[in-house]
Amino acid sequence: MPPRGKPMHDNQLEVTAATVSRLVRDQFPEWAGLPVSEVPSHGTVNAIFRVGADLVARLPLQDGEVEAQRGELLREMQAAHTLLSTSPVTTPEPVALGEPGAGYPLPWSVYRWVPGSIAQGTSAADTSRFAEQLAAFVLAIRSLPTGGRTFHGTRRGGRLTQHDESVATGLRRSEGLIDTVALADLWDRLRRTPRSDPDTWTHGDLMPGNLLVVGRDLSGVIDVGQLAVADPALDLQPAWNLFTPGPRATYRQALACDDDEWDRGRGWALAQAIGCLWYYRETNPVMSRTAHRTLQALLEADEPDRVAGRPTLLRSADEEAEGVA
Repeated sequence: MPPRGKPMHDNQLEVTAATVSRLVRDQFPEWAGLPVSEVPSHGTVNAIFRVGADLVARLPLQDGEVEAQRGELLREMQAAHTLLSTSPVTTPEPVALGEPGAGYPLPWSVYRWVPGSIAQGTSAADTSRFAEQLAAFVLAIRSLPTGGRTFHGTRRGGRLTQHDESVATGLRRSEGLIDTVALADLWDRLRRTPRSDPDTWTHGDLMPGNLLVVGRDLSGVIDVGQLAVADPALDLQPAWNLFTPGPRATYRQALACDDDEWDRGRGWALAQAIGCLWYYRETNPVMSRTAHRTLQALLEADEPDRVAGRPTLLRSADEEAEGVA
């Protein structure tokens, strides 16, 4: 988790191993003797704790209304069950739903622990085999029947133009961190990309920290809270937030993306990253660095000659974040 004393959100809850131990002891006495330990994580939604060797507790970090949070966790658990039926790699298996208590005000959840190392910082970014394995996972999700569902809500996955305001805010707040002029031009072009293909099931949050590696292979995909029916291009994000050019091309080929789908995927990657770059710059430097690499990859692929001819504006987000990590 980010350093204590630097909350990522205004309404962030403080969650400790002692609190989780009390919650487990009070609500699940069969696990009362299991050790509880915090899992280092750069996620932004949940505090993560191991419970013994086989379980993991996930506690929402942002305060909110109890019934709304319970409904969200139940929806996530149902999505996790859906994914278990089709995924070619290990995904989270729901075990139990916890309730408020012992100093923590919200419902929380328990899942089976998924072993593996996060892809960030491994050779996964340079490996076409890994790109093919991740594409197979995405294709498996897309094969699930939608039952007539279509995208709804305000999250990513509908129309790119729904995010004009948030992208404009991100560009304004990121001035001096990256070439926002070039990014604004790129967004203006991507947001116009036409679409004719239907919504499919999507993971919705294929960040490097949610992809697990054993050896050189994709072993698991975690954090299924965004699983939903949406624009299939949403799951093209790893092309930019993880892969280098060779595996990026492999990923595109394995998913058989036409130009429009590919450009919408670029748009979704930009929309997420430009919001993360400035927002997490001091409170979650790893997330901010990932956003910077994503945006830089988008710029380099868009205008390689221009980018190759001049350095990134000011200090890079990698350099800035090192000073506050």
